[in-house]
Parts: sequence; C-alpha cells; structure tokens
Amino acid sequence: MTNPIIHMEGIKKHFGNVIALNGVTFDVFPGECHCLLGDNGAGKSTFIKTMSGVHKPTAGTINFEGKPLSFNSPRDAMEAGIATVFQDLAMIPLMSVTRNFFMGREPTKGRGILKRFDIDAANEICVEKMRDMGINLRAPDQAVGTLSGGERQTVAIARAVHFGAKVLILDEPTSALGVRQTSNVLSTIARVREQGVGVVFISHNVRHAMAVGDRFTVLNRGQTLGTASKGNITPAELQDLMAGGQELATLEGSLGGTV
Repeated sequence: MTNPIIHMEGIKKHFGNVIALNGVTFDVFPGECHCLLGDNGAGKSTFIKTMSGVHKPTAGTINFEGKPLSFNSPRDAMEAGIATVFQDLAMIPLMSVTRNFFMGREPTKGRGILKRFDIDAANEICVEKMRDMGINLRAPDQAVGTLSGGERQTVAIARAVHFGAKVLILDEPTSALGVRQTSNVLSTIARVREQGVGVVFISHNVRHAMAVGDRFTVLNRGQTLGTASKGNITPAELQDLMAGGQELATLEGSLGGTV
C-alpha cells in the first residue's frame, strides 16, 4: 500500500487560552484529493497555516514522506514540497501572466553581468504548463488581472506544480467563482491529481468537494468529526455532518422543521 506523503497526528494548536485545533489527525496520499470541510470558525485556516509552516503545532507530530518534520517557516514547507494557494493568490494584477508565474524564479540566459531574464523561454514554459492544466493561453505577456478568476486560480496551481509541489493546499479555491469558472478550477484539480500530487482541498461547499474529492474530513470547533471515502457517504450525510449533525436536528425540531 502506498504511504501518505504527509501524515499529521494529534495536532493541537493553542493561542493562549484559545484552543484552535484539538487533536486533529489528517493525511494525504499521492494522486489523492483529500477534502477538509467545515463551517466558519471550524479551524480550517489554523490547520492550513499549521500544515504550511506558518504556525508550529502546540502538540502532535508531522511526518512527511515517512520522516518526522518540523517546519520553522512557510519557506521550510515549500522547500519540502508543500505549496499553498490562498484565496488572494499572491499575484500582481498589472504584471504579466509570465511574470506572476515565475515570481523571482525566472529562467535566465547568459553568464555573469550578462545574465538576463530569458523571456522567450519563460513564456514558452508558462504557455505549456497552462496547456497542461487545460487552459489555452494565447498571450502570456498580458496582465494577469485581465484573466478570469478561474484562470488566475489555474495560474497559481500550475505555478505550484511546476516548482515541485508534492502536496498542494487549496484554500477555498471556488468560493468566489461562478459556475463556469468553478468547473474550470475543479477540472484543474483533477489534472493535478492525475500527476501524482496530493491535493488538500479546503472548502465549505459539499457539492464542489464531492466533484473532485477521494476522501472527506470534517472539522468542527478544532476537532475532526470523522473521515469518509467517496462512495461511503452521500452529499446529504456530509452536509449534515458539516452543519452540526445532531445539533442541527435538535434545532430543526425546536423550530418546527424550518431549518
């Protein structure tokens, strides 16, 4: 059986007296999309930042490719192969797609003082990697701000994969998108998964998670309520679990079935 790329066991994170994560266990395998679901305040953001090296856990262990790891910064996580695409995408709207794709890691040509940015090679790589994700980018020199929200998400995802992501964390990638753009992003996630990258898909949208997910873990108030594989849970069951399960049923009864 394939071993998980990353395995997080009993992760706790305290901020003073506030318990943000309380014993979360989570893993992701190569070529798998593991969805982390939860409502606002469930602990998703803290979990992302703990996995990506922003926060050090108060307790618990992180194993990456079978070895214990402790990240001191997001750079440590990135160098290990954990890339995070946050909702703001970390892009400069007026800068070209190619410049945003490389962000300081541009290919160069020449030597010494004659070394310079190889724009032709950069444009070729950018177009190729976007094509791999299903986007036909005709003008890589256009401002990235002229692309749709879904296309910008794809640029960020393609960039992460190109620079060696083994685990790709996607923070609510479809939350602000329309139907067509959401479809494009979900297709991109499927393509990334086919390349053997482990995807952690953070969302509160059950339908989007069900479209691409292989496993689903629900967070509630910093704790996991359970993990289920696709085929072993229905969208309605997953929605009920995410929405509070018995708490929601009790509330619905007290309000006469109006929830």
